[in-house]
Amino acid sequence: MRFTSASPSTSSASPSESSSDGVSEQLFTLDTALNTALGEIPGVLWTPEGATGTRPLILMGHGGGQHKKAPGIVARAHRFVAECGFAVVAVDVPGHGDRPQDEEYHRIATENQARVEAGEDRAPLIAEFQALVARRTVPEWRAVLDAVQRLDDVGAGPVGYWGVSLGCGLGVPFVAAEPRVRAAVLGLGGALASAEAAARITVPVEFLMQWDDERVPRAQSLALFDALASPEKTLHANPGKHAEIPRFELDSATRFFTRHLT
Repeated sequence: MRFTSASPSTSSASPSESSSDGVSEQLFTLDTALNTALGEIPGVLWTPEGATGTRPLILMGHGGGQHKKAPGIVARAHRFVAECGFAVVAVDVPGHGDRPQDEEYHRIATENQARVEAGEDRAPLIAEFQALVARRTVPEWRAVLDAVQRLDDVGAGPVGYWGVSLGCGLGVPFVAAEPRVRAAVLGLGGALASAEAAARITVPVEFLMQWDDERVPRAQSLALFDALASPEKTLHANPGKHAEIPRFELDSATRFFTRHLT
């Protein structure tokens, strides 16, 4: 893991470490050169300023078309660090942020957009694409956890996952595959992409859905929630479109992770 300078494509240029309101932010690149299938993974780590010792860690998955320092990711990360003393890590999904453009993913996304404009149903196209990307992101995120948990100010403490939309489509197979994850906030995703993996998730889950979601059919969101095998799972359904999750859901996520990771 190499700590790096900020890229102007996702934030203003700055040193690799900065602090704000008691939260330290460090940009990094995880060099997985020994595994040519993964390559370099750009990410960002937030910890309490001056932190030492082991603490809970939350991995956050950003939405489609976003990146590791999207405003919603940063706001949630600062809340989890400042109020709970957690560490938070986010990385760019392939083809996003500081990652080079992936020709195959770009071609598929372009073709899918044309098919939607021609009248095809969006949901199965999104499901197929997310399943393809997840084959790469699951091992990437596990490698990131390995590296971050070796740091002195993070350690091998309990792990949580937060991700909605694309972060849900990629997060469900990750949570299903990663035994270190003890609790997850998921949502804005459908069963077409993730039902099989969801059936292997048994940790507590808080699931968010927007009742008027124009991207994920309501029945698909409910089916994904139903597919989760978790004995403790809670459905939070709010009125509004795909990107209109109420701000108070961050309060709930903070309480949820505090309850299950501390």
